[in-house]
This record gives sequence, structure tokens and C-alpha cells, in this order.
Amino acid sequence: MTLQAFLVLAAALFSVGLYGALSQQSIVMVMMGLELMVNAVLVAAAAFWYFVWPLRPDGQVLVLVAMVVMAVEMAMGFAVVIALYRARGVDMTDMAAELRG
Repeated sequence: MTLQAFLVLAAALFSVGLYGALSQQSIVMVMMGLELMVNAVLVAAAAFWYFVWPLRPDGQVLVLVAMVVMAVEMAMGFAVVIALYRARGVDMTDMAAELRG
């Protein structure tokens, strides 16, 4: 595969994630859209580093570390959403906006 193919894949993932994040009202669906967008950036970064510097693994290691951090961040986000749902019964973004101040 070529670099262009990976970049097209990353653009498609980012577009689907952006649509999902902007069009949904469920907090979980918005988080899934954000996850797709971050994955698209990571795919593009990994492909770029692989094709520009194929013998240096430092870019690939950085992408792996970013994926681990992203997984932990999403797990914490889902934990907050579950706690919010259990405490207040809130699962939509409109209802969560009323919890401010």
C-alpha cells in the first residue's frame, strides 16, 4: 500500500468521526466519533513516519504510546458517563448541559 492510500483511509475515518460527533445527541456516540477522529490522526501519523523514515521506530513507538493514552482517556470518559447516568439518569448531551453551575 502507498502513503496516499493510508492518508485517504485516515481522511475517511476522520470524516465519519466528525459526522458522528456532530450529528449525535447520545454522549456515548459523540465519544465514539471523537475516538474515530483520534484514530484517523494516529493512522496518518504512523503511515507518514513509516514511509518517510522506515528504519527509525521512534515514530511508531510514539503512536503506540498515544494509542495507550487515548484508550485510558476513553475508559475514564466512559466511567464518567456511566456515573452521570447512574446518578442523574442523563444520557443525552442536551440533558448534560443543564448540569452546569
